[in-house]
Amino acid sequence: MRRTALATLALCAALATPAQAHKGNPDFESLVTSVRGAPGLTAEILNGDDRVLLVNEGSRTVVVEGYDGEPYARMRPGGVVEVNRNSEATYLNEDRFGQVDVPASAGVDAEPEWRQVSRTGRFEFHDHRMHWMAEGDPPQVEDKAERQKVFDWAIPLRVDAQEAAVRGTLWWRGDGGGSPVAAFAALVAFALLAVAFAVAVRRRRRQGGTGAGGRPAAGEAW
Repeated sequence: MRRTALATLALCAALATPAQAHKGNPDFESLVTSVRGAPGLTAEILNGDDRVLLVNEGSRTVVVEGYDGEPYARMRPGGVVEVNRNSEATYLNEDRFGQVDVPASAGVDAEPEWRQVSRTGRFEFHDHRMHWMAEGDPPQVEDKAERQKVFDWAIPLRVDAQEAAVRGTLWWRGDGGGSPVAAFAALVAFALLAVAFAVAVRRRRRQGGTGAGGRPAAGEAW
């Protein structure tokens, strides 16, 4: 019985870890709707509204533009990914609300200083254009219980000097989107019921093991 209980609690803890590690806002969900002008590039949002994942499997160089149109990241054919250390976005993207100090050397007119960060063709980054930046609720949300559109967004790209973009939509999840806290509470309740059922089965088996005078008792019907 002790092993069963410990295993159940371990399962609950393991399943709770992703929710606790989630860095996005659980009230929001940002979704990619299209990738335009960048053949071979795919995009998705990770952890609700936390990070953008770009994967470049095309034969052209894709440049992600920063907030002032400066080159922020560069994804070359063959998998090399580089970040411009002189782009303000490199520093602003380190914090969900951009509350960081930006070096004086970074700016829209600064010469790019490229630093390689990957050779996998994959680039994960936080982007303030695809999530709600204020701490309060958006004015578009009239009923917190309903799933509602907050705004459409775009992350501008350049592919061999031609304009491109990743486009998407930010949504307010509403109660129908499922709360991580509520989901975990339901999981714990189910686990406790499973433990209680296991205890009841074991007790019945022990009580029904032998009959009066040491004779075997009739088998359980379940």
